[in-house]
Amino acid sequence: MNSKSMTAIKGGPAAQLAGDEHWWKDHYEWLNQQGYQLRPRYRPGWRPSWLGIDRLGVEYEDGQFIVRGAVLDATRASDGDVVVLKRINRLDHPYEEELTRYLSSGSLASDPRNHCIKLLDVLHPPDELNIVIFVLPLLLPFYIPYFVTFGEAVDFIQQVLEGLKFLHDNLIAHRDCMFMNIMLDPKPLYPNLFHPTDPARSRDWKGSSKHYSRTTHPVRYVIIDFGISRRYRPEDLPPCEPPIISADKSVPENQKGEPCNPFPTDVYLIGNLLREWFLQVYSCLQIYVDFGFIKPLVDDMVQNDPEKRPSMDVVVSHFEEITKSLSGWKLRSRLKMRSEWGVVRFFMSVAHVVRTATYILRRLDPIPACSKC
Repeated sequence: MNSKSMTAIKGGPAAQLAGDEHWWKDHYEWLNQQGYQLRPRYRPGWRPSWLGIDRLGVEYEDGQFIVRGAVLDATRASDGDVVVLKRINRLDHPYEEELTRYLSSGSLASDPRNHCIKLLDVLHPPDELNIVIFVLPLLLPFYIPYFVTFGEAVDFIQQVLEGLKFLHDNLIAHRDCMFMNIMLDPKPLYPNLFHPTDPARSRDWKGSSKHYSRTTHPVRYVIIDFGISRRYRPEDLPPCEPPIISADKSVPENQKGEPCNPFPTDVYLIGNLLREWFLQVYSCLQIYVDFGFIKPLVDDMVQNDPEKRPSMDVVVSHFEEITKSLSGWKLRSRLKMRSEWGVVRFFMSVAHVVRTATYILRRLDPIPACSKC
């Protein structure tokens, strides 16, 4: 083996397990007995497949390492489905298991307004009493792939607002409903799925993944991560307790550190998500333009005074009125990105006209009908 090959093997992070990867390797055989097989990278005795080859390990499937150490994909032996394993420390998140089970059971599980992640299974490692492993469906961030039409974005907003209203109707405050905790079910979009570490790559890492549009294959959006969420009793309302700082550090009431009602905080968080992704041109997240029609609603949702923010009942009702005011042409219009060059925009617009004509001929709704997904 030449010196360059040795550098590729020793130099890259893919060549050796790191951090929490060792925990998953140590539990590989036990998870296999439970019916969940990890990728070859985590098999005891694994050796990089690129040993002796003058190429970097990140170019190989078993060179793909995990970023979030507590979360890893696995293949379910019973049906071959790819699922996600999430390791949870009960001492850090004492309410997460109970709340996630509650939302995944009984009549709540079958309620179409329930956009919460479904718990598929719970595993209990025999050597760690305070650790549980959630088995969850494989999901994608809500913004992958890009929205193409206003109708697709409206469908996303409708579902997310409905999902948060469902939680509030059941006296549950999420407390961290920012953009990283809103996902989508990718199965309708990706017939052959994708590699869990990169949605642009195929599962075997030998090519690119293929996907449909949200208009032709509607998707369901999912709210995840109930680690700091709380469920209240009717006699506890309105709750008033010390704030738990979420990943979104901009919440006005959290700056004071004083006890507050977490339900208006949820309204702010979801409103700020919409503001950052669709309205604020100075935000690093905002990539779409021409969403002024949601600005009055979003402005109400992100008011500094929590008591002035509307309830989720009012938010959903207001957005329904906004949706009814949008013409079919507007809903079918292509979403333009802030960073598009003029010549690129021209050719993309021409392609969109042709694509839209086929959608109309097929009688596809301008707002994707998730009831079919």
